[in-house]
Formats: sequence, structure tokens, C-alpha cells
Amino acid sequence: MDKVGAIILAAGLSRRMGERNKLLLPIGDVPMIRHVVETYLTAIDGEVCVVTGFEAVRIETALSGLPVRLVHNHQFEKGQPFSVQAGLIGASETEHLLIGLGDQPQLTSDDLRTLIRAHLAANTAKISIPHQGKIRGNPIIVPADMRTRLLTDKTNPGCGKFTRANPDLAQYIPLLQPGFFNDIDTPAALADFQRIASEGVTR
Repeated sequence: MDKVGAIILAAGLSRRMGERNKLLLPIGDVPMIRHVVETYLTAIDGEVCVVTGFEAVRIETALSGLPVRLVHNHQFEKGQPFSVQAGLIGASETEHLLIGLGDQPQLTSDDLRTLIRAHLAANTAKISIPHQGKIRGNPIIVPADMRTRLLTDKTNPGCGKFTRANPDLAQYIPLLQPGFFNDIDTPAALADFQRIASEGVTR
């Protein structure tokens, strides 16, 4: 069994970005979702599973040639919890599972390795959540034994409600790297990222 795998959520409707699908916007010379997936591929030893939904064919085309597992969430219009559900069901077995967002291009492979090391040095039976002050970040890390429990609530599956309802099963990892806390939801967020990236995008 691989030690660390990943689920990347790429199914959302991208409403706040206007007419553009944010995951297909260019980061350097590749679409955002490809940039993010490549970052994960360089940071972990297990499989990367990408959950598609809205404009699935375009997302799959953007990932062409990458060694990823594609899982389609037929309930993507119901929101992110159902994409997490689809990923948890469709991803291969692994000891530890990162669950991340497709719109966090500021994350680097070093950031991900830092989170993984912190998780492995803490209580690996708990869900690890990056945090900065009162802000929760992404990705989180889910141990293998927790996957089934996250699927128990059929109306609101996934991690958000579960970790708030079961604080004893979660641990918060203090991290300063901005990539954990910045996602690209709006044109303003994109402009901020582009300003930062003009100094050089790294993985």
C-alpha cells in the first residue's frame, strides 16, 4: 500500500470567477488544475485522484498524459461535500490521504512535504488540518481508518461537518506558508496571485 495518496477536488461550478472556469486559467504555461496536480505528483509517493464534475471533459483534457485516476462526481451541483464523497469512494487505498483543492496554485511541493512530515510526527490516527490563527487551510490529511467514517453522513459527507462535530478526531497543524490558505475563487484573488507569481512560480 502506498504511504501517501491524494484526492484533488476539481468539480466545482466556478461561479465566483464569472464566465471563466478558474481551473482552466493559465498558471505559467499550463492550466491551473494541471499545475496543481503536477505539484502533488512531485510531493507524494501514492496515487493522485482527481474528482471532476463541471466541464469534466475540459478538465480531463487539461490533465492529459498525467498518471492520475479520474473520478466523476455526478452530484457536483450539490457542492463540495459530494465531491469529497466521490473521491473517498473512488480513490485507491493508502495509509494517509491528502484531500486538496484544484484552485490552490500557490501551494508548492515543499509546502505539501512540510504538512506530511508534521502529520507523521503527530497523531497519525487523527485528521490533520493546516491552520493559521482561526483560519483552516487545505489540503487536510485523512488516515486510512477514517475514510469510512467520513462517508457515514449521506446528507453532508466529507470532512468539514465531521471534524467540527468530532474535534477529538482532528488536530490542527500550525503553518505559515500562504499556499495553504489562498485559493483562487474570484478575479481579485487571481490578480493577487498573478502579482505574487510574477516573481516566479515554484513547485
